[in-house]
Amino acid sequence: MAKRDGFGSSFGVLVAMAGSAVGLGNLWRFPYLVGTNGGAAFIIIYLFFVLLLALPIMYAEFIIGRRSQANVFGAYKALAPNTKWGYVGIIFLMASVTIISFYSVVGGWTIDYLFKALTLQFDSSDPQVLSGMFNKVVTSDIEPVCFMLIFLGATAFILLSGVKEGIEKYAKVMMPLLFLIVLFIAVRAVTLPGAGAGLEFLFKPDFSKVTAGTFLAALGQAFFSLSVGAGTIMTYASYVAKRESIIGLSVQTALSDTLFAIIAGLAIMPAVFAFGISPGEGPGLVFITLPNIFAQLPFGYVLAIIFFLALFIAAITSSISMVEVIVAYLNEEFGLGRRWAILLSMTVIAIFGTLCSLSQGALKEFTIFGNNIFDCFDKFSANILLPLGGLSAVIFVGWRMAKSDCVDEITSGGVRKYPAFVVNFIYLSIKYLAPLVVAVVLVQGLL
Repeated sequence: MAKRDGFGSSFGVLVAMAGSAVGLGNLWRFPYLVGTNGGAAFIIIYLFFVLLLALPIMYAEFIIGRRSQANVFGAYKALAPNTKWGYVGIIFLMASVTIISFYSVVGGWTIDYLFKALTLQFDSSDPQVLSGMFNKVVTSDIEPVCFMLIFLGATAFILLSGVKEGIEKYAKVMMPLLFLIVLFIAVRAVTLPGAGAGLEFLFKPDFSKVTAGTFLAALGQAFFSLSVGAGTIMTYASYVAKRESIIGLSVQTALSDTLFAIIAGLAIMPAVFAFGISPGEGPGLVFITLPNIFAQLPFGYVLAIIFFLALFIAAITSSISMVEVIVAYLNEEFGLGRRWAILLSMTVIAIFGTLCSLSQGALKEFTIFGNNIFDCFDKFSANILLPLGGLSAVIFVGWRMAKSDCVDEITSGGVRKYPAFVVNFIYLSIKYLAPLVVAVVLVQGLL
């Protein structure tokens, strides 16, 4: 059997995992969820879920992936042979397919906007003009599908190079660049006239606007943004060397992702209020607000090009992690060569992605439980599949695996010397806290 590919360095692991977490979930999804769920109150609830819930699930997925050195389906079969646990992998596969189907559509939008930046089309600071531009982009029948296919083609190109020479190599360059660009935009945004109202919106809690839906949205965002429950962490962990720290990588990934989300909020919300745009604008917020900022900046067209290029790459780093879940499964469980596994994965995703794209235009009248196909895929993955995947991971680690095996992974085979109370807290969080909270919120989402 051929040796599995793997990451070549600790920094490579970190930027790849951060790349999986940091992306459109921060720059596209987080700001509009903050805008539609009461601002700072949502951020506080989100941070609560990240620290007390998402991290234990990250640990659990990391343990399963690295311990098994296999894909999401094979991992459970390897750690619980001759049982039905292997079928749990289907949840992660469904989550990855569902997410990347609508995510690739948004990735296509980033390419469209990169083209618009290159052709100097952001010459207006009128929110109505920019809003009309975005509506035209998403409701067209042909162009969004074409850009989505280009996005998937770019994802496939990187995946064809493998883990070390593809995923790790690209993440090392683009993730630091993306961080610096968004930080610069945030600094400019907070200095705009009227930006103070946006800062107050972000950091002054208004719990009167909090509902059960706010908690569900915050949980879904924590799962979506950190990529827990989708099998990406489990798959990436299977390529990580035993010497690497599960605690260190998980905490650094969560901190990087959360910090980036806050910076993304600073880059967008102050400008939203400065330019009189509604904070509840919806998913198009980043595509309407940022061009508005660029139009007000000297040489803003240059920054627009750089930003949408970086945004595109950020979307790609998340995209490759989700598609890698499917590719690893097809490669290891069915013996498909990597090229054929990628081709089959992309074909399936392209079909579902086309349906998601057309649901904004030609298929907008077709709904499932009151939602178009795009929104249905979004909500079903964030509110159902990701929590279900996370729940299965913590139950497996906490109740099916031997505690000694879990401790062995947490301590990297005894190499990492942590105080006993730290190890025990992590294990008890996985075994009791995470399953209880996820189960409660999952039931709430089904009601």
